[in-house]
Amino acid sequence: MDRTAEEKSNVVEELLRENGGWAVIDGGLATELESNGADIRDALWSSKCLFTCPELIRKVHLDYLEAGASILITASYQATIQGFLSRGISQEDSEALLRKSVELAVEARDLYLKKCPQKRQILIAASVGSYGAYLADGSEYSGDYGEYVTLETLKEFHRRRLQVLVEAGPDLIAFETIPNKIETQAYVELLEECNIDTPAWFAFSSKDGVNIVSGDSLVECGSIADSCHNCVAIGINCTPPRFIHDLIISMTKITKKPILIYPNSGESYDPEKKEWVKSAGGSAEDFAPFVNIWHEAGASLIGGCCRTSPDTVRAISRALKGGA
Repeated sequence: MDRTAEEKSNVVEELLRENGGWAVIDGGLATELESNGADIRDALWSSKCLFTCPELIRKVHLDYLEAGASILITASYQATIQGFLSRGISQEDSEALLRKSVELAVEARDLYLKKCPQKRQILIAASVGSYGAYLADGSEYSGDYGEYVTLETLKEFHRRRLQVLVEAGPDLIAFETIPNKIETQAYVELLEECNIDTPAWFAFSSKDGVNIVSGDSLVECGSIADSCHNCVAIGINCTPPRFIHDLIISMTKITKKPILIYPNSGESYDPEKKEWVKSAGGSAEDFAPFVNIWHEAGASLIGGCCRTSPDTVRAISRALKGGA
């Protein structure tokens, strides 16, 4: 049954009410696909799996649902029409792959609910990665796109992709790993220009616990997102756990909307070698002690990003239920 615009805007609030004030987001997709045998050493990263091993994407989604996730993020973070076109994939097939990312998550939800004795609400969030993710040059972690990338450049880059994802019928749009102010503004303007009524969340990344990765003010970027009619949650992703608490406190000062956090394992990404540099703090056991502290500080939607796993999500769920 199709939801009205008002019903769509309330999906996150409904989920939080159902769960007693918190909900669990899934964990890292690309690195979990890799752990399951997928080869993602490619400029298309996890989106390559949309045409090489879609069944594996569905499996990972199911693994996260069984671990306790209530929100699945689609395999479209690095899926762009421009990226697919560069590989010789047609416009029509590129758009079909974007729709497939949503369909796979919906299929996983349907399979899970069919065998789950206790029915519960599960939301599908269509991921929109940054322009820097498409470039695959590490600029998603710096926000430095150069002087020739303008607001209009970014809007035209994202426009059709966003429209196709919305047409596929997700419950939410997840603008993720937003690295700078200009892309935040581009997303807000696109939602209005395209007359999109699907709710959206805005998740920024930080490498110092104060600003977002470009050096732009988190408070300023968060305020731009907060002013957006579609925005139903704001927060932080792909950021080391050690910075999360202070960032939550900053977010509580600029929004009354639900705050979401899904940090990475604490490792850092080397864009030249295209690999993660190991550091402490990536196991499920390391995540668990912080979860209730983050919740008490103001975060209500909690999950994991790069290098986290179903074990991480299981530990988050257990902690929020009072078992850790």
